[in-house]
Amino acid sequence: MTSFHESMMEFRQQLERGTLQQAYAGLMAYVRDLRSHFMKTHPDYKPTGIYYGYMDMTYFALVPESLKARKLKIAIVFDYDTFRFEVWLSGANRKVQVDYAQRIREHGWDAYHLAESPGTMDSILDHVLVEVPDFRDLDALTADIQRGTLAFLHDVEQFLQECPE
Repeated sequence: MTSFHESMMEFRQQLERGTLQQAYAGLMAYVRDLRSHFMKTHPDYKPTGIYYGYMDMTYFALVPESLKARKLKIAIVFDYDTFRFEVWLSGANRKVQVDYAQRIREHGWDAYHLAESPGTMDSILDHVLVEVPDFRDLDALTADIQRGTLAFLHDVEQFLQECPE
């Protein structure tokens, strides 16, 4: 395992090359544009601010009326470890997440991956939107993310209607 000092020296070398800053700035600009796209195409979904993270994840959430009353939201996430876009069902707090995870488990709904420990994780359910993002065609990437997010949201809403509180 490398020491903090060694990691910082490597970080400095990467910064000196300049590519790291360019890639990070491009990714942040894309996520801002993606959020704006959802604001324009689905203003009723009430996008939250962007969480820029610590190079672990960057995301923003969508809060449609159908989920708001239940203290739920949909997060569009760029995961740095897997270098892919995902969509998550998340709760306003850990208690909400645990409650909904339990409900999903009890009803045997297995359309999406259920978080192992929703009380300690940031999601209840998660789903890969784009396994290998192609940043050469941002319009196509946005379309893929939107299509997958809307399908995920539809499925979640359907489940919630079939399994009322």
